Amino acid sequence: MSVPAITTSVGSFYLSRSHGNRAMPRFRMAVRSGAVSVTPILTNLQRDCATPLPVLRHVADAMAADMRAGLAIDGGSDLKMILSYVDSLPSGKERGLFYALDLGGTNFRVLRVQLGGKEERVIATEFEQVSIPQDLMFGTSEQLFDFIASGLAIFAQKEGGKFELQSGRTREIGFTFSFPVKQLSIDSGILIKWTKGFAVSGTAGKDVVACLNEAMERLGLEMRVSALVNDTVGTLAGARYWDDDVMVAVILGTGTNACYVERTDAIRKQQGQVSSSGKTIINTEWGAFSNGLPLSVYDREMDAASINPGEQIFEKTISGMYLGEIVRRVMLKMAEAGDLFGKSVPQKLFSPFILRTPDLCAMQQDASDDLQAVGSILYNVAGLESNLSTRKIVVEVCDTIVKRGGRLAGAGIVGILQKMEEDSRGLIFGKRTVVAMDGGLYENYPQYRRYLQEAVTELLGTEISRNVVIEHSKDGSGIGAALLAAANSKYAHDF
Repeated sequence: MSVPAITTSVGSFYLSRSHGNRAMPRFRMAVRSGAVSVTPILTNLQRDCATPLPVLRHVADAMAADMRAGLAIDGGSDLKMILSYVDSLPSGKERGLFYALDLGGTNFRVLRVQLGGKEERVIATEFEQVSIPQDLMFGTSEQLFDFIASGLAIFAQKEGGKFELQSGRTREIGFTFSFPVKQLSIDSGILIKWTKGFAVSGTAGKDVVACLNEAMERLGLEMRVSALVNDTVGTLAGARYWDDDVMVAVILGTGTNACYVERTDAIRKQQGQVSSSGKTIINTEWGAFSNGLPLSVYDREMDAASINPGEQIFEKTISGMYLGEIVRRVMLKMAEAGDLFGKSVPQKLFSPFILRTPDLCAMQQDASDDLQAVGSILYNVAGLESNLSTRKIVVEVCDTIVKRGGRLAGAGIVGILQKMEEDSRGLIFGKRTVVAMDGGLYENYPQYRRYLQEAVTELLGTEISRNVVIEHSKDGSGIGAALLAAANSKYAHDF
């Protein structure tokens, strides 16, 4: 059975919410000692979040410098620059049946793909998603991996039609595991800690591939993991399968990350690392970048109140999880200090993360004369009554935060390309170079996409930017993991 794909750890963004039903809001009265105009609040916000070309250039240069420092020594910069141990990228020659398992949240997804080599490429794909029971998120390692293995077994039993395992082969899996891992090889990695609401006992410090392989053995399921990858690396591999010019992959969704193809001789902290191709994929973990970012008081307050204050600052300025919350904090300030929403401030507006990035997107898409959709969203989400001038100010706030996010993301991409260009002596900007993008924020927010592209063009100039193709690669990480299982298969010599 095929079902719609779930998104990966850093790729989710859109959840449906109806704005049609107007429920009566609960009000919390805010007593103010004299209202002031909201204009200075908006002016200060726009000044603090401005991203003129010199700011973008500084961010791009700092990103490139932090990449080099992170490659020189562990802890050399904010960027972890993690080795993926992927030195065999999909070539198109791969043949046979391969599986992928994507574990990155409260669901896991299983996928199979039948590959037909250069001529037929992807013959067929099929996938299912399985919800993880709440109790297993707090259970033991053995319980969780036994449940995942049983889901794999049920999915494998439905194999048929165009899916056929060649005689004498064991089914191989690409395992997308989107939790903090210290990767040891292409098919092993130690779990550093669980995140995203998981508190499974007995896994931290263990090889997650071994945990899965042992669970499959307990079930008598003849499968083995041949590639352990993170979702961004999977996106690059999935896009590279179709286009040899793909050099970078970026996920912009609830969270964000980027990876790129690096020469092994440039990785000073891993001298002696052997690679048959002389290249590997580096997972930058760029959400931790923080150098020279234009931040407002609202960013600092949100960061201080977060579960990881002082960390993931780039992610907190450009990713889908946080854009709506920054806007909410600005609106709350305008409601309390100014007269934006009248004399009372609804209780809802005090709730962190009640305003989500899809709400910002919907408000920015409103082209009606009276901004009716904006008014409806403000009322239904936060209990706010608004007139046209109020709605215009809210849209202006949304645009300020989203413009900064998109332009900073564009500067980050240029920073990666700049570092690659300097090392390759002109082999990046002098030819077609593709950046594969995935994630709901990039896919579903047209203004964000436009601001990102504009920043890239401004930084590189019209001539060079023509060679840099920023391309959407929808749900590339799932099939990318299966393709990496194929590229690193023990049967690769048969292809």
